Amino acid sequence: MKIGIISDTHGFIHPKIFDFFAQCDEVWHAGDMVSTDILDELSTITKVRAVYGNCDGWDVRGKYKEIEVFECEGHTVFLKHIIGNPKHYDYDVLPLIKKANPTIVVAGHSHILQIMNDAKNGWLFMNPGGGGKFGPHTHITFIRFDINSTDITNMEVYDEIKL
Repeated sequence: MKIGIISDTHGFIHPKIFDFFAQCDEVWHAGDMVSTDILDELSTITKVRAVYGNCDGWDVRGKYKEIEVFECEGHTVFLKHIIGNPKHYDYDVLPLIKKANPTIVVAGHSHILQIMNDAKNGWLFMNPGGGGKFGPHTHITFIRFDINSTDITNMEVYDEIKL
């Protein structure tokens, strides 16, 4: 499967998203879409999984959960907007992640692109950074990769300087 990950779009769909995610079997949105319209647009490309973020209103929160834990190609995925990062996970979130026993942890919120193996906890941590034009990030970023059983390959990052 080919997976796309995006976060913190804050009401903006970058025109390059459609090409970048065109071959994806699923797109995972890690929160702060601000409107369900964003997810409706992403659904024209492929299947979308999403969680709400701290900037999302009741329309988004009414349709999506705060946390999603699901299976994908033999991996357990933990998807939540505010998690922290491998150097400092939020103290109330770390037990929830450990209970889910994931192999992949996906976060948003920081607007900082991070893809790293968390050897201490035994999972791959990914934050796609800021996918929209609003927020503190200087680059618009989103990611895609292939997942097949134990293999995660072909990791690609879309990276554009935010003007």
